[in-house]
Amino acid sequence: MQQEKWKQPGSSSPSAGCFECCIKCLGGVPYASLVATILCFSGVALFCGCGHVALTGTLTMLENHFSRITSDHATLAAVIQIFQYIIYGIASFFFVYAILLLGEGFYTTSAIKKELQSDFKTTICGRCITAFFMFLTYIFALVFIAIFCFTAIPVFLFFNMWNTCAAMRSPDSNITYPDSICVDVRQYGVIPLNATPGKACGSTLTDICSTSEFYLSYHLYIVALAGAGATVIALIHYLMILAANWAYLKTAASTHDYQDIKTKDDQDLEAEARSKDGQNSSSYS
Repeated sequence: MQQEKWKQPGSSSPSAGCFECCIKCLGGVPYASLVATILCFSGVALFCGCGHVALTGTLTMLENHFSRITSDHATLAAVIQIFQYIIYGIASFFFVYAILLLGEGFYTTSAIKKELQSDFKTTICGRCITAFFMFLTYIFALVFIAIFCFTAIPVFLFFNMWNTCAAMRSPDSNITYPDSICVDVRQYGVIPLNATPGKACGSTLTDICSTSEFYLSYHLYIVALAGAGATVIALIHYLMILAANWAYLKTAASTHDYQDIKTKDDQDLEAEARSKDGQNSSSYS
């Protein structure tokens, strides 16, 4: 005899409860801020990691081929070390700052959900925090645009050397005196004018282009430039998100205040109407 299973009214399966919980959690995720955070992490990691290694390789190449006397490139070594410390600071700071912006995105998404549920409560402090982050992000975007332009300089220098070496190796090139083709790094102000040898010509130049320091540093500078560009895009993305969140919070708060005032006025009019009705009924009696 088959027995029927009865379910109590209002009971739900555990899978349905987990599904609703997952949907609720996913609905509170600020996906735009999450994408910007991932892009920011990736860009900063590429810029800082590749830039640090590229600077070390550049110093090694200069020491081995362009400035063999330590005193000639002592200033450059100190500047490169300062840049590497700055890279450490950039990596640490932007890791924390991206987390803060992601937290601000969660706050705004939660506020919007409460507004949709007619339980919207925002403060002037919350809107000021969003405006403050928007101002900081704008400043940092300008700073990273400058960093992007600065990173393009070594890419341009290495690209010129790479093209010169490629032209010398090309079988189609009609170079009669290859030793007359030189690259003088002293003209770029990287090392002083009295540094020896300061330049590389002919076969020496092609040998430098074949070294691992040159090849690795050149491509790492390109990746660092791409990382700086990705960070700029992420900061602009953050800026658009913050501007939209600030405008939405301000508009929603104004609308909510208007509704509160309107509700209060309606209640006052209703109370006044009831009072008049009571006075009229008492006068007729």
